[in-house]
Amino acid sequence: MGAAMPALDGMMQDWPLTVDRIIDHAARMFPDIEVVTRRHSGAIVRTGYAALAEEARLLSRALASQGIGAGDRVATLSGNCDHHLALWYAISGMGAVTHPLNPRLARDQLAWIANQAGDRILFVDPGFVDLAEALAPDLASVETFVVLAPRAEVPPNRLDALGLDEFLDLGRAAPDAGWGGFPESRACSLFYTSGTTSAPKGVLYSHRSCLLNAMLISLGLELNTDETLMPVVPLFHANGWGFGHIAPMLGKRLVLPGPGLDPASLFELMEREAVTTAAGVPTIWTGLLAYLRETGARLTHTRRLLVAGSAVPTSLIRAFRDEYDVTLQPAWGMTETNPAGTVGGIVPAGIEGDEARLAAFARQGRFMFGVEMSVRGADEREVPWDGASPGRLLVRGPCVVSGYFGADAPAVDGGGWFDTGDIAVVHPDAVMQITDRAKDVIKSGGEWISSIAIEEAAASHAQVESCAVIGIAHEKWGERPLLFIKARPSARLSEDAMRTHLSARLDRWCMPDVIEFVEDLPLGATGKVDKKQLRARSSATEGQEKAEGIA
Repeated sequence: MGAAMPALDGMMQDWPLTVDRIIDHAARMFPDIEVVTRRHSGAIVRTGYAALAEEARLLSRALASQGIGAGDRVATLSGNCDHHLALWYAISGMGAVTHPLNPRLARDQLAWIANQAGDRILFVDPGFVDLAEALAPDLASVETFVVLAPRAEVPPNRLDALGLDEFLDLGRAAPDAGWGGFPESRACSLFYTSGTTSAPKGVLYSHRSCLLNAMLISLGLELNTDETLMPVVPLFHANGWGFGHIAPMLGKRLVLPGPGLDPASLFELMEREAVTTAAGVPTIWTGLLAYLRETGARLTHTRRLLVAGSAVPTSLIRAFRDEYDVTLQPAWGMTETNPAGTVGGIVPAGIEGDEARLAAFARQGRFMFGVEMSVRGADEREVPWDGASPGRLLVRGPCVVSGYFGADAPAVDGGGWFDTGDIAVVHPDAVMQITDRAKDVIKSGGEWISSIAIEEAAASHAQVESCAVIGIAHEKWGERPLLFIKARPSARLSEDAMRTHLSARLDRWCMPDVIEFVEDLPLGATGKVDKKQLRARSSATEGQEKAEGIA
């Protein structure tokens, strides 16, 4: 027997997967493909990928002239616009770290995040100048403020802020800055979790993870050649679901809605710019549906609305399909997965009946290549893939977090698995379905009640606009469900009618003990219903009732 042959490496080029290559590719291959922005003023501005790449290079030179170098964090406080996207590439393309701040967070959280990140420069949309002024005294590391508008359009402020034209002039006067040429493991961007249950945690994305995630999402979405994409999901939320990288990578026309996220503004822009695919959280599309119904307007170009962030009611999917011939396609991901994990809309062969097919379509979907899944029961063993056995959802892969920024302890177990905090089942066809967040599961009498299942049943009523379920303390059972309902305008919906509707769709044990009709539901920083506020409201009401001797 001959001696064993030595291991043999491939003879291919070392070509680091860094995101500067995306905008460089777009500038050469798709120079005139449009990037359309609605500015803060309401004006529609058009540029192309070549011009966007040129702006990014100029911004990186200006940043270098201000002492920004590899690893420095540069913050943005802006909606979706071409300047914000150019900054994404300018900052990360020179080896610094892009840090988009979420303006929907509380001011104390924003200041804490910026200070923990050590942000050195803050770029501000004109609409957020007042917020930046309020934050400024608490920002320990920020040295320079730049408003994303020409000096003549910068609102009066006490920030001593530069206008964007002034900052770009710094770049014109500066020598070329370094661009690319660093390892793909280099930090690219920093995003923080919304901090609804604890302090926000920083997730530091690498260039490799961002580029791979854009490729994986592109494969999962199966985008057509004639697509015009509009991310309504903000660039500051979980990497903008990757659309700021996907569109230039594939040469897709990109529409950025700026501050106009109300249904009327979104509809007008979608129609004007012939948007074929848009992406946002369920509350965005619930609002758009209500607008379409109230006005009689029609979407004449849009074929698909990608939706993630929370479970999608089948009633919403049905309404867009039947009334407007638009597909509402579910997906799942989180900040810690950069962000995509699954793409849904899968209906296995053999499922009969519209209700059953809709229920299958609404599941979160199969995991994309590059994201591994494990669903484990209380005994830490993998649960059967039978569509009925729930467990904790764990993930791992090249786009999954390994640890939080500034934290000493890893965020994963010894096998590299990250606990998502979701409870899920896996169906025999390998389709994953979220049944609840671990913190939202209602533990009643030793059994688990899914808040999502109750919300799905309530949302199927034609007069319900939105709803949410939380658990409330119960002396005998530990917890019982409380259902909040926001009815559609002019609806006449009684509790008895709602209970009759629910009783046909839920087991008796899962029926909510209390149904409360509200004028509105509080939304958190990511556009999802803020159940923390609902729990606080419920606890305050319960305490007041006890104090008054009602309960």
